[in-house]
Amino acid sequence: MAELKRIKMSSLLILLLQFTGAAIGQRSLYLSVRAGDEATLPCNNVFHDQDECDGTTWLFTDSGSTVMLVKGGQIGDHAKSDRLRVTEKCSLVIKKVTEEDAGHYTCRQFRFGEQRAPDSWVDLSVVTMTEHQDNDEVTLRCSVGPYRRCRHPPKWLLQGQDVDKDHNDIKTSQSSCSASVTFPTSHYSYTSRSKRFTCVVTAGSNVQTFSLQSSGEDTAAAESDTRSAFTTTASVITEDSAKLQGAL
Repeated sequence: MAELKRIKMSSLLILLLQFTGAAIGQRSLYLSVRAGDEATLPCNNVFHDQDECDGTTWLFTDSGSTVMLVKGGQIGDHAKSDRLRVTEKCSLVIKKVTEEDAGHYTCRQFRFGEQRAPDSWVDLSVVTMTEHQDNDEVTLRCSVGPYRRCRHPPKWLLQGQDVDKDHNDIKTSQSSCSASVTFPTSHYSYTSRSKRFTCVVTAGSNVQTFSLQSSGEDTAAAESDTRSAFTTTASVITEDSAKLQGAL
């Protein structure tokens, strides 16, 4: 009897942990977005009976200063105003993301002037990728603009493998928030390297892959310019959900 009771209590505890972890995980998100792209930041604690998100406030924190972007569903008067939009589900959309948009975004819910739910937040990192040709060499650079220090530096892959393995003709360099690869122009055409090289960016437990995108222009002309035309392949994983899965 005691053993049966213990099993029931253990099962109940596991279910409770799963529910709590899922609820927390849904309210916290790490997201990386390419500079120039559009970012949609979800508000995962929103009350669904609002009239045009009139109970929703969005805050932006960067290097210690906090700005109210949205109050009562209405976009305020600030530097980002012309690039912001609030969706029907009260998510915050940022158009043409820049490095200055990197930071901590908080969605807060109010009813009758008082906060009625825990905050939902998104840590946004902005990824900038460039290509530069100098004489007979091409350098690809991938950098991340977080509002706090980079815990995980970006990393270049060649066909899914580390570029510093078995590639003596490719030079690599890395700092806390950027990574570069340099190789002879004769090794890869623009179209070829746009398919082979990818940059992996890790923020929290969210890992996203960014790849070069061929513009379809003349290859010779394309290789002579510095580029930042890239496609993002994202797989969003919330930090708390990942921690819970690891714990279980």
